[in-house]
Amino acid sequence: MYRTHYVKDAKGAVGQSIKIAGWVHDFRDMGKIKFVTVRDISGLLQVIVKKGSVDDAILEQIKLNKEDVVSFEGLVKENKTAPDGIELVPTAFEHLNKVDGKLPVDPTGVVPSEMDTRLDYRYIDLRRKETSLIFRTKSCVVEGFREKLYQLGFVELHPSAITGAATEGGADVFQLQYFENKAYLIQSPQLYKQLTVIGGFDRTMMTVPVFRAEKHNTTAHLNEITQMDAEIGFADHNDAMDMLEAVIIHILGKVRERFGKEIEATFGAEVTVPTKVPRYTYRELVKKLNQAGHNMADGEDFTKEAEKKLFEILGEELFFIYDWPTKVRAFYSMPSKEDPEICHAYDLMYRGVEISSGAKRIHIPSILEEQLRSRGLNPADFEFYIGAFRMGAPPHAGWSIGLERLVMKLCKQENIRECMLFPRDRNRLTP
Repeated sequence: MYRTHYVKDAKGAVGQSIKIAGWVHDFRDMGKIKFVTVRDISGLLQVIVKKGSVDDAILEQIKLNKEDVVSFEGLVKENKTAPDGIELVPTAFEHLNKVDGKLPVDPTGVVPSEMDTRLDYRYIDLRRKETSLIFRTKSCVVEGFREKLYQLGFVELHPSAITGAATEGGADVFQLQYFENKAYLIQSPQLYKQLTVIGGFDRTMMTVPVFRAEKHNTTAHLNEITQMDAEIGFADHNDAMDMLEAVIIHILGKVRERFGKEIEATFGAEVTVPTKVPRYTYRELVKKLNQAGHNMADGEDFTKEAEKKLFEILGEELFFIYDWPTKVRAFYSMPSKEDPEICHAYDLMYRGVEISSGAKRIHIPSILEEQLRSRGLNPADFEFYIGAFRMGAPPHAGWSIGLERLVMKLCKQENIRECMLFPRDRNRLTP
């Protein structure tokens, strides 16, 4: 056994003999006394090796470089001058592996590195406290998403990432050779989660990678992202927004409880948890933008600049935009009976960025065909989709959260690549 305790648990083990393992974060050799700072996923612990208080053989063995992999066994003692007020006095030491060569990335952050260099050596970059915190936060977000939806009676299902047709009818798909046939990587699990509702799973959730072959070079887009999706049978857009609100509040509460202080100390971002998420119609917000001097015509989509401006105007970190113009939303968004120019679609905004999008779906085949024709599309090309709704499809609604975007805003990052473990963009396929 290489360890009995993680570093974070050492404070509760004063006076006990424990065994820790990790990387050498810092090392100072002053001859008769040596200081080793050991780092694991949970934090840092000072190990003090002093002539007279440890075996001379141990003192002689400890010749280390930063990022060497080590294991120490010893007694935990209080020391007010040490980090966290404790230190480990070793009785045994094992040098598990040495660093062979110059490190291309400094895990301590003393020497900064360009992002491309950090991504090339992501396995070292993950040792940085900032990067580690981003991905621990990301894990917590997914845990909160699943936890709340399980409480609400959802079932998690797992669709394929390969399809024989472009799932949203767009051109921005990655094509691949699938034996003798052409296939595509999915742009969205949209069709699959709707099929599960048609199949009788009233409440379905999915956490899936999706792929968009868009030739962009921005700090807010990737060609592979992770979506957290939900689809609800026998529900309308208001039901779906209610559930999305409950989920996002639960996620934020979980992140705040577990990492709130660490996120604020590391990134200067306070994780606040609202009790309610306000809702605004599309036209209400277009009016507010124009009143504030940001010109926008009714019927246009919000630009990134407009989204940021709305954040300033409303002073709300989280808010919904609903009742969108039908023509700017996906063809499967259900038009309003009272005004077909308006559809029951909605977005959830967080800190000036759209993090979730959804709608009440069209479940009537004739309305689907009508919407396709109104956009210059041939319904026959979408028979693979429309056919499912001829078999008894209930009213349903759903949404998707962009995982990396949410984490990017939670951790106050400017580039979404920081929040993808091994990001894929136009130029990056490795590691």
